[in-house]
Amino acid sequence: MSNYDEERLARLIGALPPAPEAWVRAAQELPIARTQLDEIVARAEADVAFRERLIADLEEALELEGYERDPAVVEALRIRFKSK
Repeated sequence: MSNYDEERLARLIGALPPAPEAWVRAAQELPIARTQLDEIVARAEADVAFRERLIADLEEALELEGYERDPAVVEALRIRFKSK
């Protein structure tokens, strides 16, 4: 890409309105949610009893184990364990 293209692209991006606050918050929270999701899935893969509790009552199992019930994590887990 030439300098002209980079400069033009920078001007165009600069002309855009700021991202909605909800988008900014979601982008900031995504890495934390992803880490928690990966941890729960890894534990469920290694611990049959934990996995069965998740499948039986996802939200209760998370609460009993002390996990924060982030709506995005809960939904991702529902999708993940629905097909099991």
